[in-house]
Parts: sequence; structure tokens; C-alpha cells
Amino acid sequence: MSDTREHEVWHGIVAEAEFPEEGKLSAQVDGWSVLVVKTDDGFNAVNDRCTHQAAMLSPGRVRRGAIMCPLHGARFEVATGRCIGGAYADLRRFPLRVENGMIEVSLPDHAPGPDERPVVT
Repeated sequence: MSDTREHEVWHGIVAEAEFPEEGKLSAQVDGWSVLVVKTDDGFNAVNDRCTHQAAMLSPGRVRRGAIMCPLHGARFEVATGRCIGGAYADLRRFPLRVENGMIEVSLPDHAPGPDERPVVT
């Protein structure tokens, strides 16, 4: 999916020093479900929603730079959003930066639509 931006607004997620050891963190920011994952290459932020059946990805396992959907096993590279385990659409990625020790993401300036929100059970 596209990373197009209308405005660049950065939202603080968590201090880098407080990022969980397990390597992932889910946050709700302005209606968006954001999943931040740390890999050997650094931090990445994606929409916390599997493009297959809209399940939250955050409960899934992270291995070798990919997150696995806990519902049906679809896998996505977090650095690119590309689906590598299944024939599903790529994940929406969000720009991420670490500024003064704080992990920040830039989100669209509109609320997520139904096709961008996870189903929460």
C-alpha cells in the first residue's frame, strides 16, 4: 500500500530505552492501530491489521524481519510491508524516526477507513 502523505505530523510512541525486549509494540494513535517492530536493521512501523482477514498482527510472532498473522499464518516483511507468506495485499507502512530518544511515527491526517482498521475480538 502507499505511504503517501498529506501532512507530516509526528506522533510519539515510546522512548527507545523503554521499547519492549520482545521486539514489538502495538499502540493506538489518532484512531490508527500502529505496530512498531524492531529488527536487526532497526525500527519499522506498519498498520496493525492483516490484509487477509483484518486480524491484529501484534499477537503474532516476529522472526527474521517478518511478522506472522496469528489467525491464518500470513507473513509480512516489516521493513517493506510486503506479503511473503500468502497471496495477500501488502501492509500499509508508516514513516518512523527516532528523535531525541523517542520513537515517533507519521500517520495520515485522516481517520482509518473500514479496510484499514483491525477487527478486535
